[in-house]
Amino acid sequence: MLTAFVLITCEAQRISEVAQSVAELPNVAEVYSVTGDFDIIAVLRIKEYESLDEAVPGGIARITGVTSTKTVLAFRRFARRDLEAGFDIGLS
Repeated sequence: MLTAFVLITCEAQRISEVAQSVAELPNVAEVYSVTGDFDIIAVLRIKEYESLDEAVPGGIARITGVTSTKTVLAFRRFARRDLEAGFDIGLS
């Protein structure tokens, strides 16, 4: 399973509308409105790399109001419990 973060810029008056439309797409796990250079970040969970073509240029980028996207692929996940397990030597 691959995780991709899609950083989305859109027309200011359509942020909520775009976010809702993105959230309804297949493979979209989470959608956030954010501050900074981008308006929305979508978290995608996909089974294979080729699915990004359908999800981003074929899906998100075609939503009315979206002006640009930038996609970042994750190659490793770090969670608190994973990090704690790595340092646990079994002493209690």
